[in-house]
Amino acid sequence: MYECETNGVLIRVEPDYLEDESDPETSRFVWAYTVEIENRGEDTLQLISRSWSIMDSSGKTEVVRGPGVVGEQPILRPGERFRYTSGAPLATPSGFMSGVYEMRRDGGGCFDAAIPAFSLDSPYDRGSIH
Repeated sequence: MYECETNGVLIRVEPDYLEDESDPETSRFVWAYTVEIENRGEDTLQLISRSWSIMDSSGKTEVVRGPGVVGEQPILRPGERFRYTSGAPLATPSGFMSGVYEMRRDGGGCFDAAIPAFSLDSPYDRGSIH
């Protein structure tokens, strides 16, 4: 489990290699990752957008931006949590992901909540250290 806190927003991420959806012979490696976002602050917040950086072990980086997560822009009151699962395919047996969520305070103003960098490791990785 990876975690990071920014301005009272705690983000936890747990990646999971999906053997059944991967095909190493065709260089297709797939992971699910579960994210939990917890509002530890005093303001009600809304997740407005996401920006992910996905890097495979060859150094190829893809940036993914968009509104919300999994089709939602959840509102988190103080003490509330939001949890979702998504996925990422790579052409290499390992990689990294990191990013930010743009959060809007109910009273106005936005900030970026850091998503902790986390490694995507499969059993087919050649023993590189992340």
